[in-house]
Amino acid sequence: MLKRAYLLFLALLVPALTATAASPVPGVRPLPVTAESYPFGAADHTRVPTDLKALGYVEEEFLVAGTANVYDWPAPGPAVVRTAGVPYVTRVLIRRPADRTRFSGTAIVEMLNPSNLFDLNLGWAISGKQMARNGDAWVGITAKPVAIQTLKTFNPARYAALAMANPLPLSDPANCTTVAADSARETENGLIWDIHTQVGAWLRSRTASNPLLYRANADAPHPVQRLYAWGYSQTGSVLYTYVNAIHPLVVKEDGRSMFDAYLIAVASGPTAINQCAPAIPAGDPRRFVRDAGVPVVRVMSQSDYLSGIAARRPDSDTPPDLYRNYEIAGAGHATPDELNFAAASADIEKGGRAVPPMACNEGPRSRFPNWPAFNAILRNLDTWVRTGTPAPHAEPILVQDGKPVLDRFGNVIGGIRSPFLEAPTSTWSGNSTGPSFCRIAGHEVPLDRALLKTLYPTTDDYLRSVVASVSRLVLEGFIVREDGDALIASATKEAPELLK
Repeated sequence: MLKRAYLLFLALLVPALTATAASPVPGVRPLPVTAESYPFGAADHTRVPTDLKALGYVEEEFLVAGTANVYDWPAPGPAVVRTAGVPYVTRVLIRRPADRTRFSGTAIVEMLNPSNLFDLNLGWAISGKQMARNGDAWVGITAKPVAIQTLKTFNPARYAALAMANPLPLSDPANCTTVAADSARETENGLIWDIHTQVGAWLRSRTASNPLLYRANADAPHPVQRLYAWGYSQTGSVLYTYVNAIHPLVVKEDGRSMFDAYLIAVASGPTAINQCAPAIPAGDPRRFVRDAGVPVVRVMSQSDYLSGIAARRPDSDTPPDLYRNYEIAGAGHATPDELNFAAASADIEKGGRAVPPMACNEGPRSRFPNWPAFNAILRNLDTWVRTGTPAPHAEPILVQDGKPVLDRFGNVIGGIRSPFLEAPTSTWSGNSTGPSFCRIAGHEVPLDRALLKTLYPTTDDYLRSVVASVSRLVLEGFIVREDGDALIASATKEAPELLK
C-alpha cells in the first residue's frame, strides 16, 4: 500500500521521470511559501536570520521524488545493488541569485547534516558569503529519515509526502533487528546515494522544473557547468562512502562523474552503505579516497584531526588521484555558526527536537572562525576545477608520539594558519566538556593581560602582526582577500578593548 501511494505521488509530479545519460532525473514539485507555511531552516527563519534579498538571492523549496537502490559494499570497489527501485520522496532547499544571469555556473550540493536529528545547512553557514560573492547556487538535500521525521512533525501538511521507507518488511531476516539510535527498521538510510546522484542529474537537466535553467535555447550551453558535492561531519562520512562506492558506478553508467569535485569536511572515514551494514574496519582501503578522477579535498578541524589521524594521506596532483588534506589549526568542529544558521529555536522545538546548547562547561562554544579557511578552500577547489591549477598544499598539524606539539601559548603548530594563531590573544581548544556536541565544540582561554602587553606594547603592534599574518596567508591562498580585509577590520575594532 505504501509503495502504491508513493507511485501515485510520483505520477502527480511535473515533469515525469526523465533521464540524463544513465542517471534518472527525479520528479520535482515546488513547495509554495506563505506566512504560515515556510521551509524548515528557511534563511529568514533561522536563529540569526539571513537577508537573502540583500545578497541578491532567493530561496526555493522542492519536493523531489524517484526510486533509489539500496546497496551493499562487501569489499573495496564499487557497491552492488541489494534492493532495486525503492520509492522515495525528500525535499531540496535552494538558494540562488535572484537574477539567473548572475549565476556563476557552479552549484554546491550539500547533503544536510542530521546529527542533531534535524537538518543543518553547514555548507551555507560556513561559506554562504563566499558563494554569494561568486554568484554560486547552494542546494541542500534532506538526507536521512530521522530528519524527515522532524520535518513532518514541524509541519505535517507541508511535508506529508516525505518518506524514505525500508523496502524490507520487519519480518524479513535481512531487515536487521538492531539499528542505530537515530534510525528505525521501518526506514532506510541507504537511499541517499541515488538521491544524491539524481538531484545532480536534475540540476544538469533541461527539465522545466530546474530553477537554475534560464536559457530557453536548447543549443546554448547549459547554465550549470559545475557541481561540487559538500558534506560536513556525518554527511562528510556519507560523502566518503559516495565517492568510494557510488561514484565509480555513476562514472561507468554516465561516462562521467556527476560531481566535478568533492569537499569532505571533518569526517575521518565512510559511513555504512545501508543501516544494516557493519562499519568499515580500521586499515580497510575503503577508508581512504583515491583515484576519484576529480579533485577531492578533505578538511579536518582541531576538534577531530587527532582522532581521525589514521585517515591522513599524502596530497596528490597526479590524475586520477587529485587530493588535498587540510587541517584547520584552532578551529572547532561544532561551531556557533552551525546553530546561528540553523532553524530558529521555536521551529526546532516545533519539530519535536531539543535545541542544542550554545555553551559548554568551559564557557561558550569556540568563536574561532572556520570560514576564512573554508572560503579559501572552496575558492581554490573552484580554481582547480575551472583551470586545472592545483590547490595549494598545507602542512598537517604537527603531532609527536600521538600528541599535538604546542607553541608557548598552548596553540597547535602546523595546519592551516590564521591571525588568531599568528597574532595570538587566546589559547584555542578544539574540545570541551558538557552536553550534546560539546566534546567537539571547543573553547578559548584568553592570554594573561600582562603577557598581552609584553607581546603587543601598543595596539599598532598588535595590528601590524595581524596585517602581516593576513597578507602572507592571502598570498599563499589560505585566506580570500575580502575575508582578510574583514579580519583586519575586526581586529582594528576589537584591539582597544582587548589590549587596554
